[in-house]
Amino acid sequence: MQERRQKIVEFVNRLGTVSFAQLKAAFPEVSEMTLRTDLKALDEERRLVRVHGGAKSVEVIVGTDDFLLRRSLRAAPEKAQIARKALGLLRPDMTIYLDSGSTATALARLIPDERYQIFTGSLSCAGELLRLTKARVFLPGGFLNRYSQSLYGVHPMQFIGQVNFDLALIGTTSYAEKSGCSCGMEEEAQLKRAVIAQAEHSYLLMDAGKVGLTSTFTFASLEDIDGIVSDDGLPDEVAAACRLRDKQVL
Repeated sequence: MQERRQKIVEFVNRLGTVSFAQLKAAFPEVSEMTLRTDLKALDEERRLVRVHGGAKSVEVIVGTDDFLLRRSLRAAPEKAQIARKALGLLRPDMTIYLDSGSTATALARLIPDERYQIFTGSLSCAGELLRLTKARVFLPGGFLNRYSQSLYGVHPMQFIGQVNFDLALIGTTSYAEKSGCSCGMEEEAQLKRAVIAQAEHSYLLMDAGKVGLTSTFTFASLEDIDGIVSDDGLPDEVAAACRLRDKQVL
């Protein structure tokens, strides 16, 4: 039992956040009841943190959605695939909002040198965009979240409220059918809501590993966005829910 639970902890630590479905797939010989008992015991021992629909590593800092560098190493091929797909949404002369996060940073790395107006609160995205000579890049200011390397607070909220975006590319920490798109910081959720409200079209950048998990603050439902850009592992039920609402899946 202890050996199995240690393997569960190592699995969760490696991925940072896992869904119960991922745990079942990783430990097919263990019954659901035993897995749930293991998660409860490990949570009580403070070796991991149980969340709705799965578990988080105790290394994940509460309220920060983890260190950006650590997140960038997880599901790297999937995030690269999402970035390549998202490029198809870009057109010259667009006004674009690029959210913070490891997937958005992967996208920033691929954006071609065209005439764009790009707004971002992400220092890592801004660093990737330094190579562009035709695009104008705007940073709204605010307080620095050193874990996610992003800016937050009242200043970016006020700034965003005066800008009309053709396209918003939004990251998320978690997605579940009941709770929608959610993240771990209230200020971050408020900023995402404000951007979506100012955008003609909004797309969620989300790898399949985020599905089935719930974070503290909901910022959008499927009704609030135009579609999802994901990897090929996106569950069929999520794609079906998008099609039912006439939302695009890339």
